[in-house]
Amino acid sequence: MTKNEFVDRVAAASGLSKKDAGSAVDAVISSVEAALGAGEEVNFTGFGKFHVAERGAREGRNPRTGETMTIAASKVPRFTAGSGLKKAVK
Repeated sequence: MTKNEFVDRVAAASGLSKKDAGSAVDAVISSVEAALGAGEEVNFTGFGKFHVAERGAREGRNPRTGETMTIAASKVPRFTAGSGLKKAVK
């Protein structure tokens, strides 16, 4: 499903116009991005939790040359599905 298809479904389910639904979806996405950028967790009870995880430095290999290199530590976004979402998928 693309973002446009998602906006269409939100508009149909909520009775909002596509423009208003698009603004709402954009606001939710930007709020989640801002919270994760600040190192906070975003928890939707029954749906899941977005959080930031630390990925440690590690050794990697250049596939072209086979040369060993160090990959720097980084922070990555993660999502853990909640029980309600897991049940809906089953």
